[in-house]
Amino acid sequence: MIGKMRLPMNNVDKKLHRLKGNKFLRDLCSETDFTRSNFVQPIFVNETITNKEEILGLKDNFVMNLDDTLKQINVDISNGVNNFLLFISPKNKAQNSFNLSFHEQVISSVKDEFKNDINLWTDVCLCSLTDHGHCCLFNNDHSINLDTTLLEISNIARIYAEAGSDVIAPSDMMDGRTLKIREVLDNSNLSMTPIISYSTKFSSNFYGPFRNAAESTPSFGDRKQYQLDYRSKSEAIRASIRCAEEGADMLMVKPGITSIDLISNIKDKTNLMVGAYQVSGEYAGICLSEEKGLLNLEEALKETWHVMRRAEAQFIITYGARLAKQIGF
Repeated sequence: MIGKMRLPMNNVDKKLHRLKGNKFLRDLCSETDFTRSNFVQPIFVNETITNKEEILGLKDNFVMNLDDTLKQINVDISNGVNNFLLFISPKNKAQNSFNLSFHEQVISSVKDEFKNDINLWTDVCLCSLTDHGHCCLFNNDHSINLDTTLLEISNIARIYAEAGSDVIAPSDMMDGRTLKIREVLDNSNLSMTPIISYSTKFSSNFYGPFRNAAESTPSFGDRKQYQLDYRSKSEAIRASIRCAEEGADMLMVKPGITSIDLISNIKDKTNLMVGAYQVSGEYAGICLSEEKGLLNLEEALKETWHVMRRAEAQFIITYGARLAKQIGF
């Protein structure tokens, strides 16, 4: 079981209410069904894009401008998708003092357009904002400046929530970020905004197509100094326990297929629902295999989704969520 909670009791009590905040969260949290309600569709928005561009390897997924994003979400809703995870890339990158006006515009525009017809998640990280592509801010010697990073991340989370994001999804893997975000949200009259944390996120070889789409490839080094070592099971479980203790409402493993041995363990030790992210490399492998005539895309997706659900994944973030209806979910 998780250790002593670090949060005030009044904030812990609200955890039972935050996940009942709208119909889509309630459906996603149902433990007796496996339907389209359990899928989350990633959406990539880029301030510099004129015409939408298909993401290499990710069939039917695009990097889009805001107008095309609104059109795509409308089509996705007609195909039974209601949960969306936004990744937003601005025109200008920086080392600090980030301009989030485009992010605010995207989030508020999507929520104004679709209001209560969708459940809007927003990824919270620095990788697509920084000019170096890392998920943190550095000192001069390239060591992580954790305090400054946490201040930036929690401020970004507040801005996204104020703009209309229904769910905050921090993916940076900085120690203490869930606690800091929860504190800032609670102190900003946003205590009912749930945090669904990328709590067990490995430094993986399967993120390539995503990094191209999100413009988040590091310009130096790698992310092994803050993402998890895929060889370490106990560390991976501890990372999720930490996020639970810090106030996360739900947890997540990433990559999904290569982390299925951890889902039930994390769920048992934290008593929180745990989802899985079928990442871009995993999804692209299926799409490219179909192109070569090696497998059937729909049947392969169905198999992987049922395997993750069998492993007790509460929700599945997948680039194929918009195909779930035609597959039969």
